Amino acid sequence: MLNRYLKIKLALFIALFCLFYATQNLFNLQSAHWFVSSTLAMEGHELYPGHFGPAISSPTVAWIALWIIIVLEYLAAAFALKGAWAMWQARKEPSNVFQDSKYYVMASAGVALFIWFGLFSAVGGAYFQMWQTEAGTGALQGSFWYFAGIALVALFINQQDSRV
Repeated sequence: MLNRYLKIKLALFIALFCLFYATQNLFNLQSAHWFVSSTLAMEGHELYPGHFGPAISSPTVAWIALWIIIVLEYLAAAFALKGAWAMWQARKEPSNVFQDSKYYVMASAGVALFIWFGLFSAVGGAYFQMWQTEAGTGALQGSFWYFAGIALVALFINQQDSRV
């Protein structure tokens, strides 16, 4: 039972994590837009100035990208909350029922990994070369911490529980 309570608490922390980042982006909307805009435009790329694909300098595209990030962060938070509640309701049920209750937490982790590994690390880091700027390096380091932590927590949560 202890593991089940721990898994429920960790699911809540995933929800809070995603909720806090989405809300911080809203409270710092202009700064967040500046960051996304400068990343998409590949500003400050003196180390590797050549690129195989185009930079994107459209403010509209930057706003769309930022809103996609924020909506996905809120979606991940909502999934984790829904999953934590489902796990709470199934905490005293047989193992297979509790395992099934983890569906939305795992969906939340999937969305979070899409954001911080897919969008930030793969697209932002590899394609848009975020590592070439100070702000981009910090964001890449942060995104690694985020997706690594969420991946580890998701692996723990998804482990089968053999008893109540």
